[in-house]
Amino acid sequence: MNKELIRTIKFTLFSISAGIIEVLVFTLLKEVFHLSYWACYLPALIASIVWNFTLNREFTFKSAANIPKAMLLVFLFYAVFTPVSTILGNYLAEDLLWNGYLVTALNMIANFVLEYLWDRFIVFGKSIDTKQSKK
Repeated sequence: MNKELIRTIKFTLFSISAGIIEVLVFTLLKEVFHLSYWACYLPALIASIVWNFTLNREFTFKSAANIPKAMLLVFLFYAVFTPVSTILGNYLAEDLLWNGYLVTALNMIANFVLEYLWDRFIVFGKSIDTKQSKK
């Protein structure tokens, strides 16, 4: 099977697991603590980012790249994505009264596509498959 297809499948599966974490944290904060959209979305997003970065660096991109540099590049992505998605999501959920779960799902889809492209070509582009496997 094509290496890039396998990499995309792994990224998708890890993103699904990160999405599950995001939905669980969002739901907990929304249903138990009755917080506003942004107060549910931000912690949920942060939890999924940490999970997704860790698994994808290790298993999808198999990168031996400088971890602090890779984390900085991911931080730069989220320095743009997070405020845009939070403000837009809050506007849709709180002002236009869209369902918060629908808004979160739309944000998750946008995040999935944009983060794959960012990770594949910017964060890990030159360091893909540089990590030596432990034998």
